[in-house]
Amino acid sequence: SSVNHCTLLLRVYNASESQDTVFADVAPLLTSLLDGYNVCIMAYGQTGSGKTYTMLGPQLEENFAFSTEDESELGIIPRATQEVFRLISEKPPGSYWVEVSVVEVYNNDIFDLLSKDSCGKVFGVKRDVVTTREGKSDVPLLTHETVENASEVLYLVNKGLQLRVRHPTLVHAHSSRSHLVVTLTITTIVSEDIFGTSWEDEQTSQRLNKEVSCTFPQKMRDNKSTSSSRTSSPAQLEATEKLKQVKTRLQLVDLAGSECVGMSGVTGAALRETSFINRSLSALADVLGAIAEQRSHVPYRNSKLTHLLQDSIGGDAKLLVMLCISPHQKYLTESMQSLGFGTRARQVQRGQVKKKNIPVQSKAK
Repeated sequence: SSVNHCTLLLRVYNASESQDTVFADVAPLLTSLLDGYNVCIMAYGQTGSGKTYTMLGPQLEENFAFSTEDESELGIIPRATQEVFRLISEKPPGSYWVEVSVVEVYNNDIFDLLSKDSCGKVFGVKRDVVTTREGKSDVPLLTHETVENASEVLYLVNKGLQLRVRHPTLVHAHSSRSHLVVTLTITTIVSEDIFGTSWEDEQTSQRLNKEVSCTFPQKMRDNKSTSSSRTSSPAQLEATEKLKQVKTRLQLVDLAGSECVGMSGVTGAALRETSFINRSLSALADVLGAIAEQRSHVPYRNSKLTHLLQDSIGGDAKLLVMLCISPHQKYLTESMQSLGFGTRARQVQRGQVKKKNIPVQSKAK
């Protein structure tokens, strides 16, 4: 079930269709990232219905990393990452760079899965989510790693996966007990000739781009490989052009599974986890319902998950929901609940999605 706030699409896949087929429908959405839109792709469904396989692919049981050996089995996260870098490779060198963050929402707390201790060892650190003055959601002190290619992203995702909380249940032996959010932040470097830009145009650009910087990134200054015959040197650019950064975000979300306690048989700490999982998924459904009904108040802050995803659900974004449904008759109730969530998602219809203003670079430059 797909929601992009102006056009609704629906596609149903049978059990025999491949990961290639699924991603073929996902890939066109990623071109929007370089056109100035935010994109969010999430998998929703009950425990054991195939969300993690859909988003990541097969996992190695000894360390819960996902396997990249069989490319035909790769899920949406590795494929989307590869596609993003393929799209970037077609652009002028040095005009884009990518940062990645990996977090889990566990028991309604956010944990940074890429943070490191003084010895460089990766461990999860609790973070908080806040709303900025501009009304955007932000996680202060969150680790953002700059990456050069898809392999670096997947390495970091696997590092984070090894910290993700899992517990066995009667339904799923390796049940994920947290929501995993992998975020790729794509920064576009755009330049405008100072002498060719009117004051009015500049004000319009400033209004449309709230995340604008007029400084050239230090990383780009130091990286000589980013210069080409099509661009001037950083020093020359700074002297003659106004440089701006426009950020777009791709959020890839593997939600924890909804659970019927009677079937999963969880007790103790796992029961408490189930309570938090179901409450956060209910909050997500409430948010989509409020947007669909165009209510004046949308309860993003009822859950850390919805607060974290606020800009992807209700902001300037295109949202794709992958519903994972178990085919077994005994899970019919849970399957109907998942379909109900998808129905809410498909009811979200709003005006045209706002595109962040990315000026087209002239070939002369």
